[in-house]
Amino acid sequence: MATSLVSGSVNLHSKGKSYGRQGCRELCWASTIAFKRCIQTEILRSCGVSKFLQVQRRDSYQTPFTNKKAHARSISASCLGEGATKCFDFAVIGSGVAGLRYALEVSKHGTVAVITKAESQESNTNYAQGGVSAVLGPLDSVESHMQDTIVAGAYLCDEETVRVVCTEGPDRVRELIAMGASFDHGEDGNLHLAREGGHSHHRIVHASDMTGREIERALLKAVVENPNISMFEHHFAVDFLTSEEGNETYCHGVDTLNTETHEVIRFISKVTLLASGGAGHIYPSTTNPPIATGDGIAMAHRAQAVISNMEFVQFHPTALADEGLPIKPTKKRDNAFLITEAVRGDGGILYNLDMERFMPLYDEREELAPRDVVARSIDDQLKKRNEKYVLLDISHKPRDKILSHFPNIAAECLRYGLDITRDPMPVVPAAHYMCGGVRAGLFGETNVCGLYVAGEVACTGLHGANRLASNSLLEALVFAQRAVKPSIDHMTDSSLSDSDLWTRPVVPLSPGSKTVVNIIQRTMKVREELQSVMWKYVGIVRSTSRLKKAEQRIGELEADWEGYLFEQGWEPTMVALEACEMRNLFCCAKLVVSSALARHESRGLHFTIDFPYLEESKRQPTVIFPCSPMKVSWSSQQPHKQHH
Repeated sequence: MATSLVSGSVNLHSKGKSYGRQGCRELCWASTIAFKRCIQTEILRSCGVSKFLQVQRRDSYQTPFTNKKAHARSISASCLGEGATKCFDFAVIGSGVAGLRYALEVSKHGTVAVITKAESQESNTNYAQGGVSAVLGPLDSVESHMQDTIVAGAYLCDEETVRVVCTEGPDRVRELIAMGASFDHGEDGNLHLAREGGHSHHRIVHASDMTGREIERALLKAVVENPNISMFEHHFAVDFLTSEEGNETYCHGVDTLNTETHEVIRFISKVTLLASGGAGHIYPSTTNPPIATGDGIAMAHRAQAVISNMEFVQFHPTALADEGLPIKPTKKRDNAFLITEAVRGDGGILYNLDMERFMPLYDEREELAPRDVVARSIDDQLKKRNEKYVLLDISHKPRDKILSHFPNIAAECLRYGLDITRDPMPVVPAAHYMCGGVRAGLFGETNVCGLYVAGEVACTGLHGANRLASNSLLEALVFAQRAVKPSIDHMTDSSLSDSDLWTRPVVPLSPGSKTVVNIIQRTMKVREELQSVMWKYVGIVRSTSRLKKAEQRIGELEADWEGYLFEQGWEPTMVALEACEMRNLFCCAKLVVSSALARHESRGLHFTIDFPYLEESKRQPTVIFPCSPMKVSWSSQQPHKQHH
């Protein structure tokens, strides 16, 4: 893995037509980057980059596993035969807004498998409270939305991507309404448009404080009724099936694990869309559901896809702080309960525990400053005052308005003895959104032919160094649509591959055996340790020394964990949900740390005390070009290589 800041143009896509089979060969980013085969371990895959800042290789991450001789072969394995292969024209990984919207469009041209890790409605989309930002008001403009996006993104956004998304967004929202999504309307009968931090206009379309759930409901209804779409719930995507031809990597589908039957199911497809969401669970407290373990980013990295801007992790400033509630929850939540940005947009005020308003001390925009500013301000208050949370108060607003705008939040707080119409809410920042991800062009294309990306897993260049509130659902909708035509072109030119070209993953025969139970227990403990390291050393405020400590500690944790696995008889081709998630969490954590170490400035969500200022010369994306080093860890290895 080699990390660099790409100099020169910040464009993420090639100009003109950049999709289809030919487009794979033409595709280049930053106008000078050509993707070449990495021949030696020390050569960047960016052989065509004319000028870049290369980061020294960090061998502390590379823990060899191929030469580990297991002391006790105590795990027997099962490998299924022909019946475990399914063939589709399109495979979609993820059932959030991006995956479902894309599936509905491409289903007009072929068969579609929607592969989802849990239940179909369990996605980051479903937890999105705020809404979709789009230019729908008479006083608003595309230029204004663009400017707000670029300012929030600390001028690291790709301008052409921003223009495309802000221009096409309103039509995507209208399509949702036509499909049956029900959004709030004002007394005048028009859509009620809210305002959130960083926006200069009221442009957030919402369904009270449960917008994502309403969009998910409408899309799922349409998907279920579509005869060309098959939904595969509880199928965990393990690794892409790839081949290499000359300088190109091709994607032919994906191996999955049915987590209910413990069977490995292979999906062969002509086109694959990756829409698997983010990686919030590399941190101990996140607003993301438990499924968000960075599987898509890690899989794509192993499959030689280019990854970008992973240092920009957005911490939502206001997650409910359970320890500040009058009645404490009896068990730890799987994910932090989000208090939407719209509360501050509606006039909510932040106070410290002495009821002193503090945001005016940090930013003239006060509570409506972008999320990175608000999160750092809260973090500073907590550290200076040695407190665990701050207070967010909306109780000065009329009771009926609060209850109509935020019914979900009001009900959740009331469960724990807090009436938000009278009392302030205890809040604390929590990991929320990955602005980085798999590098995508203007049509959702990646440098891997036949693999497209949309949603949080993608890095399109829209968000830059910090996502503007409510731009995420918008981006997912726009890129799900933009990926349709190139996908259909690619599908038309492609044929299904022979499913036996790749080694098949195997599952432990006895999931309940003592050895497997021990492995799972050890893995969950390691997971908590990794999350603790990330929060302590790679949080809202960073430093080079802390990042290097994180790098070292993560390398040690991974080496110890993998050593334990293989001593217990684990094989590189074995798959189990907890172990594969852990592998992906390690991979994503390392990508975040490497990217953070590569950026020698503070920009947007990446704030480091060693380089506290923004530097114009560093205004360029961080790019991780994959290589194939001689010694790799399981997390960075794609074990199911094509047979030769």
